[in-house]
Amino acid sequence: MPLFKVENLTYCYPGTEEPALKNISLEIQEGEFLLVTGGSGSGKSTLARVLAGLIPDFYGGRIGGRVFFKGKEIRTTDRRRLAREVGMVFQDPEKQIVQNSVEAELAFGLENLGLPLEEMSRRIAEVSAFMNLSPFRESLTANLSGGQKQMLALASVLAMQPHVLILDEPTSQLDPVSAEEILNAVKRLNEEMGFTVIMVEQRLERCFHLADRALLMDRGEIVFHGSVREEARAALSSGLPFVPPVARFFAALNFKVVPVTVKEGRELLRSHLKGNPAPALAATSPPETAAPEEEQESAISLKSVWFRYPEGPEVLKDVSLDIQAGQFTAILGENGSGKSTLLKIMVGLFKPGRGRVYVHGRELGHCGFREVRKFTAYLSQNPNDYLFQDTVEDELLFTMRNTGVEDRKLVDEILHRLQLERYRRRNPRDLSSGERQRVALASVLVTRPGLIMLDEPTRGIDLRLKTELGHFLREESAAGRTVIVVTHDVEFAAEFAEKVVMLGAGRIVTAGEKHAVLGTSVFYSPQIGKLCRGICDGVLTLAEAQEHLGPLLTAKPAGLRGEQAVWG
Repeated sequence: MPLFKVENLTYCYPGTEEPALKNISLEIQEGEFLLVTGGSGSGKSTLARVLAGLIPDFYGGRIGGRVFFKGKEIRTTDRRRLAREVGMVFQDPEKQIVQNSVEAELAFGLENLGLPLEEMSRRIAEVSAFMNLSPFRESLTANLSGGQKQMLALASVLAMQPHVLILDEPTSQLDPVSAEEILNAVKRLNEEMGFTVIMVEQRLERCFHLADRALLMDRGEIVFHGSVREEARAALSSGLPFVPPVARFFAALNFKVVPVTVKEGRELLRSHLKGNPAPALAATSPPETAAPEEEQESAISLKSVWFRYPEGPEVLKDVSLDIQAGQFTAILGENGSGKSTLLKIMVGLFKPGRGRVYVHGRELGHCGFREVRKFTAYLSQNPNDYLFQDTVEDELLFTMRNTGVEDRKLVDEILHRLQLERYRRRNPRDLSSGERQRVALASVLVTRPGLIMLDEPTRGIDLRLKTELGHFLREESAAGRTVIVVTHDVEFAAEFAEKVVMLGAGRIVTAGEKHAVLGTSVFYSPQIGKLCRGICDGVLTLAEAQEHLGPLLTAKPAGLRGEQAVWG
C-alpha cells in the first residue's frame, strides 16, 4: 500500500476559475525521496499543501478527487495524528514562525502535542545542535536573518519528529554551505531513519542528485514523473529548463549518459578529454586589494562603516567599499554575515554607528532614504511588504504616481519582461510566492531608477524567469544604471554579475571580478565551476564551458539517430 495515493485531484483557490491542480494522480511510497519541480505557479506548493492536509480545510476553495494517507482519506484523518506524522516547512518562514524567541518557537509544536517537559527539553537540545541553532536559542526571532529563520522553521518541524517531511523550497534563503548541510541532513533522515521526503525546489543544482524520483509540473498538471536521469532527458527534450547545469552541459553535446552529479560529470569529462590537448585557461583577474580601482565615478562609496543593532554585537565591522556607476555587483556571504544590513546602510534605511556613506559623491545625511528615493529602487527579502493594492497593475501605477510620472507603456513593458501580463487584474496576495516576488520586483523597477538594490530577488522564481530577470538587470547595467544584488544564488551571480563582493562575519573578505572571486572559491562556486576545476580553471557558466570544452569533446548522439538536444 502506498503512503500517499492521489486520485484525479483537481483544485481551485477561492475566487478563481482556473484550477491550480488538474487531474493529478500520484502514488508516493514510504521512505521515498520525491523531488517536485516546475515553473513558478505550476502548482508545486499547492500539491505540497494538499499532501499536508491543509487544502481545502485551511485555504478553502473547490476540490475534486481523493487523497489517501496510509490507506485512509486524508480529510477524515484526525488532525492531531496527522500533525505527528506529517510535518511541512513553508516557502516563507515568516508565515510559520509564531513565537518571539528561538527556544519558544522550537517548543511551540511540542507543547501542542502535549509532550512532558523532560522530553521537550531533550528534543530542543538535539534539534538545536543538529541545525546549528544553539548559539541563537536565547535570541529574538525578529533579529534573525532570513536564512536563520528558514533553519528555525525546519528545526521546529523536525523537533516534532514526523515520519513525512514536506519541504517547500527549504534552501531558498540559505548560503551554499548551510544549504548543503541542510540537504545532507535531510538525506540522512531519509536514508538512515526512514523519513519520507517530499521536496519542492527550484535550485536543482543543490538537490537533484539526492532524489529517488522527480516529478515535473506545468500549469497544474504532472507532465513527467520518474527517475532523475529520466526527468533530465524528458525536460531537455521538451525544451524545459528544469535540469541542473552539469546535466544541461552534457545533454547539449548529445552525450549518451547524462550525469546528475558533479563527480559523474568530472569522470565523464576526464575520460573524453584523454589524449586531447589541455584546454586554454579562462582569463581571470586577481581579487581587489587595498589599491583603488580605475578612476571612475562611484555610485556607492562606504568609508570605514560600523553598525550594530541595539544591545547586539557589531554586524558590520570597518567596511570600506566602492561600487562604480553602471556596474552589476553581487554580494554573497553566509547567513547572518551582514549582507542585508549592508544593503540597508547603502540605501539610507540604516545609519551607520561609525563611518560614512556616499551616494553619487554626496554623503547621506540624517534624511537617509528620503534623499535618494527618487532615483533608487530597493527591494527587501519579503515581497509581501510591497503589496497592498487590489491588482498587480495598480501596484505598479502606485509606484509611478509617487514619483510624479505615469507611463502605461512602461508598465506594459515591465509586466511583459517579468511574465506578469496574465495576472494584471489579479490581486497580488492571491498569487504564488514566486509570482508575488516578481510583482514586488516590478513595482520597484517600473520607474527605471538609476540605482537598483535588490535583496534575494531570485527567491521563489524558476530558472526561466531568473534568466529573464538576469538579462533585464544586465541591460539596465549596460544602460548606465547601477545594480546591486544580495543573493545566495551563486549560479545567478556567476551568470550575470560583473563584480562579486564576499562578506564574512561583518567584514569584506574579498571583492573583485566574478571569475577571480568565484573561480577560486571552493564553496561559493557554481556547479559548472566545480565541474571544470583543475580541468579548465576559471570557467563558471554553461556558455563558457561550451566555448572552452565543447570543441575538445567527442560524443555519440543520445537516443535515436537525429535526436537533438534543446540546449546548445
